[in-house]
Amino acid sequence: MSSDFPIELSDIGKTYKIYHRPIDRIREMYSLRRRVYHAAFQALADVNLAIPKGQTVGIIGPNGSGKSTLLEIICGTLTPTRGTKKVQGRISALLELGAGFNPAFSGRENVYLNASLIGISKEEIDARFDQIVEFSGISDFIEHPVSTYSSGMYVRLAFAVAINTDPDILIVDEALAVGDIRFQRKCYRRFAELQKAGKTILFVTHSVDLVQAHCSNAIYLKNGKISSEGDPKHVIQEYLEDMFGPQSKDERNLAADFEKSTPNQDPDNVSQLDSQGYYDNNPDAERRKRTKDDLSIPSDRFSERRNYNAAEYRWGDQKAFFYDYRLEDSAGSPKSFFSTGDRIRLAAKVFFTTSLDRLIFGFTIKTVDGQVVFGSNSRSREIGFFGGELGQTSIVNFDFVCSLVPGEYFISIGIAADDDDRDNIAIDRRYDAICLPVVGHSGDFGVSDLSFNLHVDPEINS
Repeated sequence: MSSDFPIELSDIGKTYKIYHRPIDRIREMYSLRRRVYHAAFQALADVNLAIPKGQTVGIIGPNGSGKSTLLEIICGTLTPTRGTKKVQGRISALLELGAGFNPAFSGRENVYLNASLIGISKEEIDARFDQIVEFSGISDFIEHPVSTYSSGMYVRLAFAVAINTDPDILIVDEALAVGDIRFQRKCYRRFAELQKAGKTILFVTHSVDLVQAHCSNAIYLKNGKISSEGDPKHVIQEYLEDMFGPQSKDERNLAADFEKSTPNQDPDNVSQLDSQGYYDNNPDAERRKRTKDDLSIPSDRFSERRNYNAAEYRWGDQKAFFYDYRLEDSAGSPKSFFSTGDRIRLAAKVFFTTSLDRLIFGFTIKTVDGQVVFGSNSRSREIGFFGGELGQTSIVNFDFVCSLVPGEYFISIGIAADDDDRDNIAIDRRYDAICLPVVGHSGDFGVSDLSFNLHVDPEINS
């Protein structure tokens, strides 16, 4: 095995036997005819890897793609069904923080217990103990039983033990940084120190911006196989295309037929309404005579769009409702993810099941943890009120510049009716209905990209 490649995997596969009933395991074991009573689940298949020394490799992929299984095989906590594995050097793994901690033991005792489980001698921990405790920030409680710790104190101590060894290979499953923001900064500094020292690092994450910011190489796992490997930018692009972009001709047609997704194909039945206040509100006489029983109600097509969030929260009386949408770039082409600085249009179709006026259209962007990044509506923008007739379809165009740092965000849109006597009446509010993935330069942090620049003027001698 070459010392230039501390991790080498050849044709690695992992298959689990799934038994539907406990007795099936016994029946299979004693079957004279070797009858099979299990279903085979292939978690990994034909994985070939050679990780160069000193690289930081990010592993991405959807849930169930085999990421954690791969890390466990590399660490040696899981045996592959087939293939060969060669690992050279000491591994420090953050697979499940706190695994091996005994709640009845003190923090001090658990430091030694946890360190012994990852192969660190007592003498080495004696030398590093003060450093570990200082890093964790819980020195006042180190002699107390871990059962008295808060969850934050617990993971900080576990993280401090794992990351303050001197590993040749660091393996992290999700938890690259834990605790409050100050402790997270400390985690990232330590991570950078290990990179600078030439350590080999593998970490699994769902955060593509972390991969782009910290990794020299990336691996995309899909259905237990390596779909792509190499430059993080290109690997992330493929991953996002699979997650949010059209995968098939049928899905591309869904994006292309947005203009056709009206209850009927009468062009006079479609009005245009956008964030600049343009609105065609001149329905013909025939449309005014329609009743609700005459309507062809469009089906909701949000779930057919790749960016749709099925966990949205929706409410309102739905006298008018959003039933379809499309995200577009500045050229008007459908797109599923964007880069920082892109101009974006969200075109959302509204159908009226009754005649309404004094309507307000709203728009909000939030982070994954629910922090509001931006929110506005047609009234606060002084665009005016809108209305629609029974059976009418309108397109609301929300235009904005993507001044966001890389990450994932959620868009909420809503319709409300203005009421002078009380709060606005909810007509159709779709909270967190649309996922907005943003990629780009990840050296910045926060949520907003301020087009920041910095320069230094030389001192001028007077």
